[in-house]
Amino acid sequence: MKILAALTYYRPHVSGLTIYVERLCRALAGRGHAVTVLTSHYEPSLPYEEMMDGVRVVRAPVLARVSKGVIMPTLGFLATKYMRQTDVLSLHLPQLDASGIATRAKIFNKPSILTYHSDLLLPPSPVNQIAGAVVNASNHAAAKLCDVISAYTEDFAKNSPYLSQYLHKVRVIAPPVEIPAPDESDVRVFVEKYGLHGKTVIGIAGRLAAEKGVEYLLEALSSLSEKYPNVTVVHAGPHEAIGESAYLRKLEPLLEKYKDRYVHVGTLNAKGMAAFFRVCHITTLPSINSTETFGLVQIESMLCGTPVVASNLPGVRQPTAMTGMGRTVPICDSAALAEAILEVLDNRDRYIRPRQAIAETFSPVVVAEKYESLFEELRRKRG
Repeated sequence: MKILAALTYYRPHVSGLTIYVERLCRALAGRGHAVTVLTSHYEPSLPYEEMMDGVRVVRAPVLARVSKGVIMPTLGFLATKYMRQTDVLSLHLPQLDASGIATRAKIFNKPSILTYHSDLLLPPSPVNQIAGAVVNASNHAAAKLCDVISAYTEDFAKNSPYLSQYLHKVRVIAPPVEIPAPDESDVRVFVEKYGLHGKTVIGIAGRLAAEKGVEYLLEALSSLSEKYPNVTVVHAGPHEAIGESAYLRKLEPLLEKYKDRYVHVGTLNAKGMAAFFRVCHITTLPSINSTETFGLVQIESMLCGTPVVASNLPGVRQPTAMTGMGRTVPICDSAALAEAILEVLDNRDRYIRPRQAIAETFSPVVVAEKYESLFEELRRKRG
């Protein structure tokens, strides 16, 4: 099949959404499909077109930015061009242009699967309020136009104000997660490089963004240090997140206060992330709202043998429930977060599970097969 995937940001941009789509597209290409990704030219240094791991990536020029979104005047032309050439559409939301792309799939009678990754919650401002309303309207139009909607979990689908309106279209497909087994020599190098010998390491992986709740983990450090004096937070992920400058300014006093207990290691490759997760005694996902719908990093951590404490949010609470490798806590509650971290650290062996069963459940190949079956089903219905 010729598959067109559309989303606002693609790799090398780092987010759960972009990593999901990269893994899915790479797996589909590996199964012999011709995959084209239509996305934004959000970074001037990137080429407008290139091949990445067998996937053709086409980036539309960006005229302007509105908060986390981008304005791409030629996207309609490109969407029409590539929709004519494709067999099926894989549309990934949220995105401003979703309705226009879904409309083209309808016009050209192409089967379409909409994957809903998260709600869009922008910082409060008049401009963002308008932008959010426009994006939400586009998302709802796309939901009505697309044939099937894919959700990570039934838990999130039923609790999402968006997905709950379209449950008759929803199919649950677990997200694709993969990470190499940690290499012990890489682990030793990581420990040495960041001075982590003898430290109790609490990991957090992701962008420095308001929805990630990093401040609640930092606020928990004073309680944690009473029992674990050498406790240190190690943060993997990009420091500068698009549209998050105000949050970074808000976070600076806490980062300064705990500068001796906080290490930011930046964006790591797959082997580096495996070493990071293995070094951690526990990882956390203290997200605070529905922009987090699952947390792929939870499964990555578990695949490396490290348990997790995560927020009790729809979808986000599922990885620990599915595997038994961790705890969930109320959102925005640093005291509860500290208590759960201590409980897992004190009884860590109870929360360790074999890698194989988890890897099989979330294999990108398995996920690609489910998308493939859905596309074939939709094509048969069209005759």
